[in-house]
Amino acid sequence: MAAADWTHLPGDLLQFISNKLPIYSDYVRFRAVCHKWRSSLPKAPRHLPPQPPWLLLPLSASSQSQSHRAFYDLSTGKIHHLELPEASRPDLRVGSSNGWLVTLDNSPAILLLNPLTKAQINLPPLSSFPNVVSFDNLEVDNEYAIRDVSGEIYRLSLRKMRDSFIKKLVLPSGPVNNDNFVAMAILSKTGDLAYCKKGDQSWTLISDVGLSCYDLTYYKEQFYALDGEGAIAVCDVNGPSPSVSDLSVVIPPTQHLFAVLCLVNLGDDELLIVARYLGAELEYYELDGPEMYFRTDGFGVFRMNWSGPQWEEVESLGDWMLFVGKNSAVSLSAYDVRRCLRNPEYLNPASFPFYGEFLEDCIYYSDDYREPNYDGAYGSDTGIYRLWDKKTLSLPRPCFAGTPYSLWVTPNPA
Repeated sequence: MAAADWTHLPGDLLQFISNKLPIYSDYVRFRAVCHKWRSSLPKAPRHLPPQPPWLLLPLSASSQSQSHRAFYDLSTGKIHHLELPEASRPDLRVGSSNGWLVTLDNSPAILLLNPLTKAQINLPPLSSFPNVVSFDNLEVDNEYAIRDVSGEIYRLSLRKMRDSFIKKLVLPSGPVNNDNFVAMAILSKTGDLAYCKKGDQSWTLISDVGLSCYDLTYYKEQFYALDGEGAIAVCDVNGPSPSVSDLSVVIPPTQHLFAVLCLVNLGDDELLIVARYLGAELEYYELDGPEMYFRTDGFGVFRMNWSGPQWEEVESLGDWMLFVGKNSAVSLSAYDVRRCLRNPEYLNPASFPFYGEFLEDCIYYSDDYREPNYDGAYGSDTGIYRLWDKKTLSLPRPCFAGTPYSLWVTPNPA
């Protein structure tokens, strides 16, 4: 009896089977079996709502090999070890946006990597920013020369350029392989904005942004930039040249001395500021003496009232939950997440302390304001902040206090 040829399953049967798969990663593996299966099924699973983010854990958390990265799935309590040699070197700086990893290394290269599909997109290199005067990666100099806004030249080593030149890079929601693809970055030293489109060989600075940008998000087909006081610059780069409009809006004063602000769009309807309030503490070390460090005391949330325009404090997120950290902030409906996690695998009380359900009206946060020390010590300011009673819960293992720096990554097969 001849063995069955699974590659010739009819398309309607393949679609029926794929509709039973509960998570994006399983769907991606199913499509990858062969060319026939891949061509019979859409790239993104239409039957699944957005997936809750995973936490990208430090390289030390991956026991597979130096070519793997470990992702912690809060919904199952499992760690996924994905083969990603392009994101597994210790000399990389890694961020995330719209489900893609953004990697920078000691060369000028900037790479987008989809951890599920392994798709890659090369962005114009660091050396192609207009304010970069020169780049030398020879053993003699190993540095960049950069012109600041006053015309003065300052220099950064390869490592400093990798770690500190770009503050954040943001991608639009939806597919990034189409002709409308664009990426936008905040430059750390000046708060300037720069963007590139598909096929560009260099970055373009947006010269007429009237503020020093602190955070950035993509909302209603435009980029919204935020300064440290709550003012907004709306950047439209869909045409042949960028256009910018500024909104002079200030967030209401609070009693907190230190705050880190980030922008997040709540679904398709609301634009929010999340203010992360920090408390300063002293820690004493025998050799180095006292050292000040910061830890999250709480959060404030403000929505944009466009009729003002003005920022108004929000007492409740309702059904929504937010994920903030060193990544593009993510909002998800708890109802959609529970619908996604209907599979019995996700309802195991032992795997997650909330019985397989994420909590609405909460902010899930990882460390987003401290830089990793080069000796391998990292910040560990992570948790779940309940907006309704202003209490903080610990993230489940392995994200407990003391866990090294980690990064939210939203699974996205697009």
